[in-house]
Amino acid sequence: MLLLETLRTAEDGTIPGPLLAELTALHASNRAFYTLSGDFPDPDDIRPEQVNAALALELANPDVEILLARDAAPDSAGHRDGAPPADGTRSLIGGPPFTGAPPLVGVVITLAHHPDPADPDPWIGLLLVDAAAQRRGHGRRLAALVETRLRQAGRTAVRLAALDNNPGALAFWTSLGYEIIAHRADRQRGRPCTVLRKPLAPEGPTPPA
Repeated sequence: MLLLETLRTAEDGTIPGPLLAELTALHASNRAFYTLSGDFPDPDDIRPEQVNAALALELANPDVEILLARDAAPDSAGHRDGAPPADGTRSLIGGPPFTGAPPLVGVVITLAHHPDPADPDPWIGLLLVDAAAQRRGHGRRLAALVETRLRQAGRTAVRLAALDNNPGALAFWTSLGYEIIAHRADRQRGRPCTVLRKPLAPEGPTPPA
């Protein structure tokens, strides 16, 4: 089961150290994506201060929300993720320090209102799953959770842009029902992108118990 929480910064606007370590590990695990995107100077050496700066830039926009996805499913030993092992160490060798919370497996950045006044839809700016946790359905579940949040907020559709040099991302989103509506460069770096949109159908009535 995935649990979503909103990223909260400290009073000085920084991300707390243990959480920043988790976020840095998640970003660094996605070397292939960042090689394509060019978001970091060296995808083989993504540093905490770079991740903090990138997320701070996102959060400077009041329409942006950063969501953290944690895996609260029991592990193979029957323990619920987030419960420390008996020796007090992190059970995942080489992972970020134990924080007392279920492991961070994904992050999503959403934009409530696009700068273009002709665009009425919210956007998914980034959906990233830790490389070690991929191929388990987390991406699909995370996308569905975000769509549900937007639907409950009264939004009727959602958009996103997939880099043209990342066909895997395009295949993933189209498999979830997103349809191509445009091709254009992104506003941030001028990278060629495919714009996709998905209507958010209203939820049906809850069946009787």
